[in-house]
Amino acid sequence: MGMAQSGKPITSPVPEAWYPTLAFFMLTIGLLLTAAFFIYEATSSKKNKIITKELITGAVTSIFLGFGSLFLLLATGVYV
Repeated sequence: MGMAQSGKPITSPVPEAWYPTLAFFMLTIGLLLTAAFFIYEATSSKKNKIITKELITGAVTSIFLGFGSLFLLLATGVYV
């Protein structure tokens, strides 16, 4: 049995100084897309709604809000 190999520490691919900026912009985009989604749902009639548009908007919004929340937690020192 040989000695254990020393690995290099795990680091973030994104510099820590960018966390607050990324959180702000991703959450802003996510909230704007959420507002657009609600406006679309409230103003279009049942027969004019397109399910693919709703699914794509929901998925993109979810990605932006998810990563925005992650970067917000990282910016505040909660390492997840």
